[in-house]
Amino acid sequence: VQLQASGGGLVQAGGSLRLSCAASGHTFSYYDMGWFRQAPGKERAFVARISRSGDTTDYADSLKGQFTISRDNAKNTVYLQMNNLKPEDTAVYYCARNPYGGNYHNPRWYDYWGQGTLVTVSS
Repeated sequence: VQLQASGGGLVQAGGSLRLSCAASGHTFSYYDMGWFRQAPGKERAFVARISRSGDTTDYADSLKGQFTISRDNAKNTVYLQMNNLKPEDTAVYYCARNPYGGNYHNPRWYDYWGQGTLVTVSS
């Protein structure tokens, strides 16, 4: 199983980025997927998750309305659209696979992780 995250970069506050995570080596449509982020000196934190069919999404409370998670099962890819970015959104963003459902806020419920993509938001 491989997860390849991309799309990070440097953006000014108020700007937007779309992250992608391309999956291979498994049947992508069988699994819920999630995004987490880790800022310098902080623990990895839940951002969003999407059900295997894409019908259900959940977000960290502070990110509702700012970020949107989506997926294209035909392309084996999950996306994170990030709008109105703020300096505090600066972090390495990781995609991950959740084979268990359940407590999707907890990174321990995810078994495979992408390598991370760095998002830097300047003020």
